[in-house]
Amino acid sequence: MLILIQEETGLEFMYNEKLRVHSNVVTEATKNALKRRGVTLEDIAKIVYEMQVPYNKGLRMDHCVESVESVLKKREMQHAILVGVELDELAEKNMLSEPLQQIVLADEGLFGVDETIALGAVFTYGSIAVTTFGHLDKNKIGIINELDTQPGIGKINTFLDDLVASVAACAASRLAHRTRDLEEAGETFEDLPPEETAPETKIDGAK
Repeated sequence: MLILIQEETGLEFMYNEKLRVHSNVVTEATKNALKRRGVTLEDIAKIVYEMQVPYNKGLRMDHCVESVESVLKKREMQHAILVGVELDELAEKNMLSEPLQQIVLADEGLFGVDETIALGAVFTYGSIAVTTFGHLDKNKIGIINELDTQPGIGKINTFLDDLVASVAACAASRLAHRTRDLEEAGETFEDLPPEETAPETKIDGAK
C-alpha cells in the first residue's frame, strides 16, 4: 500500500494496487470540502428540521444532524460534492476553459449540469427525496439561499447550492421513511435516539 500526503490539506491518501481510495479518506475530504466552503452540518440540518418538524412529533435537531451525517457517508453523495466543490473553486481561480468559465461564473439559467450532478445523488433515497430536492431548488431555504446569492461578493457556488439541497433532501427523506416505521410501531421521534433514525432500525421483521 502506498500512502501519499496532499500538501494543501494535509490529508493522507491511501492507495492499494488497484488505486482505490479508502472510504474514511473520502468521507473526511467531503466534510472538509463543505467546511472549506462555509457549510456546516448544522446549516443543512436546520433545513431538514424545517422541512420535517411539522410532520414529526418530538423531532429534534440532533435527529436531523445524525441524518445529514449518514447521508454524507454515501459514496454517490461524496463524489458529487467533491466534483462540484472542485469546479466551483476552479472557477473562482479562473482556471476553467472558456466558455465554461463564464457559464459557471454566471450560473446561467440553461446550464443544468449542477442540478444534474446533485439530482443524481438524490436518487439513492427515492421519489420523496427527488420531489424534496425540487422544492428546495426552487425555494432556496436557509443556507441554500445564502450560497445562491454569494457570487456578488466574490464567491462562486454554482454547484454547491444544489449539492446542499441534495444532502438536505436525502436527509429529510430518511426521516420521512423512519416516520412511517415509527407510526406503525405506535411510536414517535420522542421515543427515538438520534443514532436510530435510519429506516428499518430495530423494526420487527427487518434485517
